[in-house]
Amino acid sequence: MLRSVAGGVTLAVRALPGAKKKTAIDGVYCEGEKSRLKIRVQAPAVEGRANAALIEFLAEMFGVPKSYVELVSGELSRSKVFLLRGVAVEKAGAILADWT
Repeated sequence: MLRSVAGGVTLAVRALPGAKKKTAIDGVYCEGEKSRLKIRVQAPAVEGRANAALIEFLAEMFGVPKSYVELVSGELSRSKVFLLRGVAVEKAGAILADWT
């Protein structure tokens, strides 16, 4: 789910757009041997609104500016990978442990 890369970490996410209440973590999604953080997104998957909502949610969650969160892959897919700049893998792991 988390990988250390130069300048930060990557986070694998499984997005579930169209949540009725609010954007929130809904556990862990397993794809074979890979696991992804499952996030229910209130915004619909129309015109990039769900991706923008995910970026805002992850920035708030990890305490970084939105400009530090970049969608690396999966723009049109439910399975996505985000780059979180300036976040150490240890810090990210601790934050995720608090949320999941």
